[in-house]
Amino acid sequence: MDDKTQKLSLKREVGLMGAISLIGGTMIGSGIFMSPQTVLYTIGSPGASLLVWACCGVLVILASFCYAELGTVIPESGGEYIYILRTSGPVVAFMLIFSSVLFVRPAGVAGIALSFAQYVVAPFYLDCPPPELLVKCVAAAAIITLATVNCLNVRFSMSIQVFFMAAKLLALAVIIIGGVVMLIRGHNNTFEDSFENTNLGINPIGIAFYQGLWSYDGWNNLNYVTEELKRPEVNLPRAVVLAISLVTGLYLLVNVSYLAVMTPKELISSNAVAVTWGNKVLGSWGWIMSVAAALSAFGSLNGTFFSGGRVCFVAAREGHMPDILAMAHVHRLTPSPALIFTTVVSLLVLIPGDFQSIVNFFSFTAWFFYGITLSGLLYLKIKKPELPRPYKVPIILPILVLIAAIFLVLAPIIDNPQIEYLYVTLFIFSGVIIYIPLIHYKVCPGLLTKLTVFLQLFLEVAPAEKNL
Repeated sequence: MDDKTQKLSLKREVGLMGAISLIGGTMIGSGIFMSPQTVLYTIGSPGASLLVWACCGVLVILASFCYAELGTVIPESGGEYIYILRTSGPVVAFMLIFSSVLFVRPAGVAGIALSFAQYVVAPFYLDCPPPELLVKCVAAAAIITLATVNCLNVRFSMSIQVFFMAAKLLALAVIIIGGVVMLIRGHNNTFEDSFENTNLGINPIGIAFYQGLWSYDGWNNLNYVTEELKRPEVNLPRAVVLAISLVTGLYLLVNVSYLAVMTPKELISSNAVAVTWGNKVLGSWGWIMSVAAALSAFGSLNGTFFSGGRVCFVAAREGHMPDILAMAHVHRLTPSPALIFTTVVSLLVLIPGDFQSIVNFFSFTAWFFYGITLSGLLYLKIKKPELPRPYKVPIILPILVLIAAIFLVLAPIIDNPQIEYLYVTLFIFSGVIIYIPLIHYKVCPGLLTKLTVFLQLFLEVAPAEKNL
């Protein structure tokens, strides 16, 4: 009887190598194969585009140092959501989870799935763009496949992550070595007067950063699964520094390689930059780059799923989402209801989705909440210095990253306001309207309880305990 009544909790199964693979594998996804042309087009010159990529890396490393401290002061899964809940209160935390569950996470999943699909079908449509319906069907199939894998087994999901990490590092190594060979042969015309025609407006800089930072998205994924990490106070900061430094170096070298092989005009006009690069350098073997880019995006999609389901799971545990989402499978110990919910919403976002706008609105919303999270760290440093901190950063770091986050949120609006950003802002704040009746006053019909019991039996799930 004792065995039956004991509570379920998520297992600590993620070690240092798994953690580095989770961060690196999610970051190196579709971005480095989809964003370079947009960054170059927006900022206007090869030199400035390389500077944007380097600055994105530095910004992300600084932000992740701040997150490493937050992750050891508040050792719970859930990333920004749990940090905002503990520092800014339930209303702001609900606004985040409302935006995250209904837009940010699904938009991320849909964006990566679209780029995966684009590269899968690219070899079959060399002379014309592929049909949009076909691309979206392939993207939907990828989402459903990975949702199934993540629902079945945590360990298998992590071993997939390590395999795809190796595959994508190999792809980037091919691009870097090819670029070095081209530079040795004297293909360095692009780098003469490399800052000519740079766009110095606030809007182009902001949008270039949005596209660049999309390629770095996933830097904070480990903070979503703190409860499943072995020795988080040691492995969290280590994994963050190693993974992000590696990715920043790789991105810079890959961009140098693209620019060594293609002129800026060729790069900007390319739909699938890795395929164009492959055709110019590898000739008839150019299709290999399409396969590599597709594998890379698939691995990134898996990492996003692995951590994305956990956010839903933590919010439900705190009473901000229906109870069913806080449950784990009784045998497999995976948060399957949260994963199924994320899958359904992602498929809905995929239907009208277009890659460029998904990326811009995703980055705008994400940095809005990163800013709130960092102001929470400042609050903890000033008001609660007595809290145990196995890992600490100087107070200047969160201040610098907060200033950058404010710039990134305001930049596209100040210079060139678009009505879509107003819609996104209204959507974020509409969370308050839903919070008051449904969460604060619990205006919830008994129907929800009946539905929870039905789904609990149907999905074979039970409530899971915290794992601190």
